[in-house]
Amino acid sequence: MNWKSRVIYTTIFAQCIAGQSCGGKEHKHPIEKQKPNILFILADDQCYETVRSLGNTEIHTPNLDRLVSSGTTFTHAYNMGGWNGAISTASRSMFNTGLFLWKSSKGNLKKKSVDPTTAGLMRDKEQLWSQRMSSQGYETYFAGKWHVKGVTSDEVFDHAKFEKKGMPKQTAEGYYRPQLGVEDLWSPSDTTFGGFWQGGKHWSEVLRDIGEEYILNHKSNSKKPFFMYLGFNAPHDPRQSPQEYVDMYPLDSIAVPSSFQEEYPDAETICGRKLRDERLAPYPRTPYSIKVNRQEYYAIITHMDAQIGRILEALDKSGQAENTYIFFTADHGLAVGNHGLMGKQNMYDHSIRSPFILTGPDVPRGKLISHDIYIQDAMASSLELAYGEEQKDIDFRSVMPLIRGDRIQNYESIYGAYINRQRMIRSNGYKLILYPQKGIYKLFDLQIDPYEVNNIAHNPEHKERIKSMYQELKLLQKNKYKDPLSLDDFYPELMKYE
Repeated sequence: MNWKSRVIYTTIFAQCIAGQSCGGKEHKHPIEKQKPNILFILADDQCYETVRSLGNTEIHTPNLDRLVSSGTTFTHAYNMGGWNGAISTASRSMFNTGLFLWKSSKGNLKKKSVDPTTAGLMRDKEQLWSQRMSSQGYETYFAGKWHVKGVTSDEVFDHAKFEKKGMPKQTAEGYYRPQLGVEDLWSPSDTTFGGFWQGGKHWSEVLRDIGEEYILNHKSNSKKPFFMYLGFNAPHDPRQSPQEYVDMYPLDSIAVPSSFQEEYPDAETICGRKLRDERLAPYPRTPYSIKVNRQEYYAIITHMDAQIGRILEALDKSGQAENTYIFFTADHGLAVGNHGLMGKQNMYDHSIRSPFILTGPDVPRGKLISHDIYIQDAMASSLELAYGEEQKDIDFRSVMPLIRGDRIQNYESIYGAYINRQRMIRSNGYKLILYPQKGIYKLFDLQIDPYEVNNIAHNPEHKERIKSMYQELKLLQKNKYKDPLSLDDFYPELMKYE
């Protein structure tokens, strides 16, 4: 039952109770149920494996655990990729336009004079997420990381504060660290390094304060439902938090990832060893440097979790929680030592897969759904809740039909891309990754190899599967995602399969 149907049903039921359709006197103004509030919380660089209740017992996330237990989690939610190293820009452009990667920006790889990261969006302001919510009677609020080119948050939200266009400032001391036997000059709790501490208060705490203020003031000052978009910069580097959070994670309690490598053999091909994210740890990678980086990653996530807890408390205190849907996800994941990589500019699950949790009226509690979705399906879902039906001009799909059991899947396959260096398709439990510039391709059986460490691409028994997945990827590129890159120029041996 869609939202519009629920409103009609509620109205009829209320009228019957009042005697309107049961022989009683008719009222001039039928009772209507208010549309639900939407609270969208977006983290930055948070991979799926960083929520305790979703399987990682190393990390402490009591408030995200609360959301998991009180709602439904989609365990395989993906970001599609990016136009450059700042994957966040493409991800947030897709969130706010509802359009797939290559369709969401005016830039295009074929137009070498046009940089998609600065060209602006393919939708007018009136068609963006917040403006669509406004058209349905919502009071709209924004605070935090924006990172969308061509428009500022205060142009498209009723209330906008603390807009951050990108990451907190990193310092030279924050790179190529730590190294055994070398003094580490950088500290996550030292406020003199700026970054999240710039302005005197940790940015996650500032965002918490604004979120609390928005929620409590809305209850007093508006009769409209609210759409609230809170964008944390955490856990993006510089991964800073108060020392008490760092102390929660002794190094001997942190495991080295099972896919750990001293150096990814194709690093130069896929993104470059000097890419900013990859310079956060020294080469070759060491278990020590990876443990320290993961310690600081876990600490800033736990600190962010505490701020989310305060926002949830404010929602409870305001009396608005019962009629509020909460979406929690991240713009993408992060490697943090997996496969010898540090960043998110790759097609492995640790870097393209994020938590996706939804709570709210009629949402099952403590349920896990394994269907593949895109994280930007949150946008499509909120529009269904606001309009009462899915919007046909949105590329992404609502998850509400999956929750209700009205649809068995949103996508047959998941597509991924990073500039012209990587392409990916995930389908039927397998993942095919391609590095076109070198003609490299890799195949992983995700059912028996979820950490993607055993490349089976050159096993003869998988020849037909590779052929099928390659052809499907090309069709998706051309017909659905409008991908400007032609793969056949790089894979003559795969063309022989045709």
